[in-house]
Amino acid sequence: MTVHPAADLSGRRVLVVEDEALVSMLLEDMLEDLGCQVLGPVMRVSDALAALAEPDARFDVAILDVNLGGERCFTVAEALRARGTPFILSTGYDDGGIDEGWRDRPILRKPFLSSQLEDVLRQALGVAPGV
Repeated sequence: MTVHPAADLSGRRVLVVEDEALVSMLLEDMLEDLGCQVLGPVMRVSDALAALAEPDARFDVAILDVNLGGERCFTVAEALRARGTPFILSTGYDDGGIDEGWRDRPILRKPFLSSQLEDVLRQALGVAPGV
């Protein structure tokens, strides 16, 4: 099956914050199939915060694994919100695993399909649904 990049997602820079190697490789492949440019993966909260602090840190959206090696991603989410950068929360948990104040954000439920990834990317970026 040939995947054609979604023109309105093509070239979008996506920061991947994910500590599971297989999940990050899957995300990278799916994002590249959508025409996105992948930054990362970043595997720890401290590394993600350091990446955000870089003066030349430029990306359009971030995908944050909720649980990074036992540490929650919400300090990274707060930093992204403060800088006005959209983000997606990625989790294998139900809503109970996401702090109530963040449940209004786009959520990518693991395991996920490429079409689900595309849908949450569009939601986070405010891009109209594809055909």
